Amino acid sequence: MRDFAAGFGYLVKGQRWVARHGRWWGIGMLPALITLVGYAAALVALFFWTDDVIAWATPFADDWSSPWLAVFRGALAILFAATCLFLAIITFTAVTLLVGQPFYESLSEAVDRSEDGTAPESGLPLWRELWIGLREAIALVIRVALWSVLFFALGFVPVIGQTAIPALAFCVTGFFLTEELTSIALLRRGVLLRERRRMLRGRRLLSLGFGVPLALFFLLPLVAVFLMPGAVAGATLLVRDLTGEAEPVGGDSGHPADAVAGDPPPPPLS
Repeated sequence: MRDFAAGFGYLVKGQRWVARHGRWWGIGMLPALITLVGYAAALVALFFWTDDVIAWATPFADDWSSPWLAVFRGALAILFAATCLFLAIITFTAVTLLVGQPFYESLSEAVDRSEDGTAPESGLPLWRELWIGLREAIALVIRVALWSVLFFALGFVPVIGQTAIPALAFCVTGFFLTEELTSIALLRRGVLLRERRRMLRGRRLLSLGFGVPLALFFLLPLVAVFLMPGAVAGATLLVRDLTGEAEPVGGDSGHPADAVAGDPPPPPLS
């Protein structure tokens, strides 16, 4: 469990880093806030029509007697809402990273420079990085949709569907969040999606220790906005561990993460 604790440690250190660099934290919340407004409107509309969607999808139950009709459709409504929330948590991060790509990349570079004075660069033009980010985000949405269908189906299994499956869903959500947030620092190092998955699966507990607590925090929409800049900073520190550029949390790295060395000015959002 040491890796799990280390993953959580990187999440905490990332929040501390942006707390000590207020300009990064303040501007970093803007892409998350913009994305949140759009997601909130979509989720409110979706949940408002949940009963109609469930009734449309289960016409065979129209003639069922009370209370079985209400129990059946009520359970389906809960599963549907949980599935939508699962999708929203995962895709919220992907969309936010796309909206704030220039800023979050500069934030990640600043964290690297604060560690050892250097920051790896991909050498790719901005449009190329945006295209790679969009392509990987689409691949992620497809994977998340497949997992959502699976969890929705498993939710019907008695007992397990109401206990073990939600816990498993949070673990999967946490892994996806770590995969997304580390993409910025790893892309600057030339590591694409397939290799990124291999690296994170090789340190699965480290990935879960970072992502699962974040998934729990992201259940509160405004909390997600406040934590997003620190999550990017913490993911950069985690990447340095994955690539062997720094000592793991708790080790003597010789250069504290909170030191500041030549932070570049934040770029304008576009």
